[in-house]
Amino acid sequence: MTAQERLQTAMDFAIKNRPTVGGFPYLAECMRQAGVNHNLWSVLAMQSTYMMHEGWFINQGMPLITGMVAVQKFNETELISAIRTDQEGNSTFSEFLKAAWDAGVVMYDVDFAQRTVTYWGSNNEQYVEEYSVVEVTELKF
Repeated sequence: MTAQERLQTAMDFAIKNRPTVGGFPYLAECMRQAGVNHNLWSVLAMQSTYMMHEGWFINQGMPLITGMVAVQKFNETELISAIRTDQEGNSTFSEFLKAAWDAGVVMYDVDFAQRTVTYWGSNNEQYVEEYSVVEVTELKF
């Protein structure tokens, strides 16, 4: 199985099987098992870069907004609220990204080895959050 096939298999499996509440750590563990080291998101562009030992893979979604827009000031309180809403299963992924953008997040990086997510604002502000360890035993590569 190629790296890209492992990545797609892990994504499909995670989307199908992850719980509504606490779904992100489940998804992250599937990505880690597939061999993804980092997942870098450009929030406005809805572009996700998966960094693996074998190479990088990009998933280009539909941008949140088109045309020229002003970037909001980084607001850690609003960001944390968006994260908690998502963790509780009360938002879709698209709604989470929009709320993160509204909180001034321009990009974020998931480090699967460290189990952290680092969110960045336009002036290099950062908020780092650890996520919990979960077991995913059904996914086989």
